[in-house]
Amino acid sequence: MNRSELGAAIFAASHLTGTFTLRSGAVSHEYFDKYLFESDPQLLAAIAQQLAPHVPDGIDALAGLETGGIPLAVMLSQATGLPTLFVRKEAKTYGTAKLAEGPPIENRRLLIIEDVVTSGGQVIASTQDLRERGATVEHAVCVIDRQAGGREALAEHGVNLTPLFTMTELHALGNIP
Repeated sequence: MNRSELGAAIFAASHLTGTFTLRSGAVSHEYFDKYLFESDPQLLAAIAQQLAPHVPDGIDALAGLETGGIPLAVMLSQATGLPTLFVRKEAKTYGTAKLAEGPPIENRRLLIIEDVVTSGGQVIASTQDLRERGATVEHAVCVIDRQAGGREALAEHGVNLTPLFTMTELHALGNIP
């Protein structure tokens, strides 16, 4: 599946209209239900193949953010051979009490994997948490950049965001003006 076909397929599978409150608190009249494209094995595999060339050199592990970034990170791990970390929104208070499940994060270069970025709030929070635990985080990839200030906010925190698609691109591919 080429990039244009993938964008059209993501749009067809997951674009919803109505009134939706986003994680950032903003209200939108359109929504991309990430679980509709992440639960489709063919779309998920095609997304990972398209994301793989955007993994910067020198990355030690993929850091999939809870919950939507985790299936993407697992599939991208299959495409790249890099290990995956499962990053919680906050460290659990029982068992190993880890923020990130998987291999150690200290002194490792991590790539944040996210599904949809709006304000960048969760990526910023997770980046700070991972850095506090000794990781180097300078890059993030996502499937959809809603173009609502997330890329700029991440840049202010030293993180370069590379989206697979922007909202503008998906609208064009979905034939929405």
